[in-house]
Amino acid sequence: MADLKRDIRYTDRDFNSIKNQLIQYSRTYFPDTYNDFTESSTGMLFIEMAAYVGDVMSLYLDNQVQETYIQKARQNQNLYALAYSLGYTPKVTTAASTIIDYFQQVPAVIESGVYVPDYNYALLIPENTQITSTQNSSIQFITEDVVDFSASSSLDPTIVSVYQIFNGNPTYYLLKKSRKSISSTINTIDFTFTNAKKFDTININDNNIIGILDVFDSNGNQWYEVPNLAQENIYNSIRNTNTNDPNFVEDAEVPYLLELKAVQRRFAARFIDSGSLQLQFGAGSTRSTTEEIIPNPDNVGLGLPFERTKLTTAFSPVNFVFTNTYGIAPYNTTLTVRYLTGGGQAANVEAGSLTSIDTSQVTFVNQPITAASLTTTLANAMFSSLASNNPEAADGGNDGDSIEEIRQNSLGNFQNQLRTVTAQDYLVRSLSMPSNLGVIAKAHTQPQKIGEYQSGELPSVLCLYILSYDANKNLRIASDTLKRNLSTYLSEYRMINDSIDIKNAYIINIQCSFEIVVNPNFNNSETLTLAITGLQDYFNIDNWQINEPIIIQNIYVLLSKIPGVQIVKNIEISNLTGASLGYSDFAYDTTSATINGVVYPSIDPMVFEVKYPNQDILGKVVAI
Repeated sequence: MADLKRDIRYTDRDFNSIKNQLIQYSRTYFPDTYNDFTESSTGMLFIEMAAYVGDVMSLYLDNQVQETYIQKARQNQNLYALAYSLGYTPKVTTAASTIIDYFQQVPAVIESGVYVPDYNYALLIPENTQITSTQNSSIQFITEDVVDFSASSSLDPTIVSVYQIFNGNPTYYLLKKSRKSISSTINTIDFTFTNAKKFDTININDNNIIGILDVFDSNGNQWYEVPNLAQENIYNSIRNTNTNDPNFVEDAEVPYLLELKAVQRRFAARFIDSGSLQLQFGAGSTRSTTEEIIPNPDNVGLGLPFERTKLTTAFSPVNFVFTNTYGIAPYNTTLTVRYLTGGGQAANVEAGSLTSIDTSQVTFVNQPITAASLTTTLANAMFSSLASNNPEAADGGNDGDSIEEIRQNSLGNFQNQLRTVTAQDYLVRSLSMPSNLGVIAKAHTQPQKIGEYQSGELPSVLCLYILSYDANKNLRIASDTLKRNLSTYLSEYRMINDSIDIKNAYIINIQCSFEIVVNPNFNNSETLTLAITGLQDYFNIDNWQINEPIIIQNIYVLLSKIPGVQIVKNIEISNLTGASLGYSDFAYDTTSATINGVVYPSIDPMVFEVKYPNQDILGKVVAI
């Protein structure tokens, strides 16, 4: 008997449609076998049971398809998995943050006939030191960096004030340092591994997990977190010392050096859901001495059959650079994992509530106190003087991403791609470098022109001009250490064929002089003070960028709006130079550069700076 072609309607997916289609199917193809389709018949029982199963299966199939799209997914596990596939890490909880002020006393000592603080008694508070809230003892904050009272820079100033005076001379000084701190509690958990397993996983089940602090094995080796196991290079920050830098030049503005470090011991962390964080390890073993990703022709050319049709096949570069390990698989060891929990809205504590410091790890910078000039009694007193306080309330604490926030943040993150392609990308990425690696105060990008590079040098795709700050937040030429850190930082984001030349911009120090006529109903001195203060705010270096011109008309408008100013008669911008006076040595003819009331910058990237606002902004009240 020849096969009959059956008429099947695949669009019927709900209960009634499936039921009616089954009845019609039976009447069409089995008219003599069964024809009792009353609601109470046995045949209708089986038809409705089949329709029931079909309706349920159709519903679940629709839901499963829906759960594969980030725009439609509703189940937490699927949302988390899709978010990671788009490069976004969902936040189970968000830590609150605030600035905590730390205080300690140190005795006064005479150096070169002048009383100064004795930094031999300065304390060192290690990073991750916990501070408990007096508002809620279950809420703790940790310091994000070391607090070293003996060191001071523009990034990390130590504010010194006289604490006690005897016979007109200081006997004790009060040292103050500030640190950003986040609400978190450090938790520890151990995992024992016996045999090596490829891509082994461990789960940390806890509430309000913020992330992993660090992981060490029983042999003292550190394991590093990476975005994915195929990434073997991580950023590593080390203290800027002559031990760590063979070309060391003391630079207080760059406390850390940045290096790219290849790590075999690594893991990728993924949230499975809001209460479970999974750590996944690699597939190799400690017998592997290197993990260089070596191109393997077997994966592309040599491994292909001799077929002409393969010439039109598209191949992914990923297939060409397979690694055999993706990191070491732990075995015969115990991993100690320290992770952070906390955060949430409850962590937004009030000002003045972070006063209880865990001093168990606090030490003296010059440890131990054994020198003849130092006394244990005095050292204990200085240790006991340690105190903390948050002048402002903590904020930013949140109970984690909602479903819609995960969805939107994932889509937005995918568009960013963590790559630097345009000049604007390089500018934003440079300014986002962590401050402990050095502060990029100003940055400017422009394509390198022919003739801007020396003989024998290869031309660069882009020139990046930068400046830094000194301890007084005045512009300065960036140090070589800062440039090396920036170059290392950008290397992970730039395209492989992009060559970036990091250069110094020019600093042009200026003086602004003006003359005003004061309304007879106003006090001359008070009006002049207001005018000078207004210009000091106007020329605040935070408001000025590289290659930004000075529009004199804007200064006229600003001064004319000062209460009491009747007429602005004259404004003059002049250049100040001389290293002996604290100014830049770069001279600039501001008169020739002024065209139609605009002081234009030079062709070479530069920035105008009023270095000493109290003396370089000069005003005069004149008669009409």
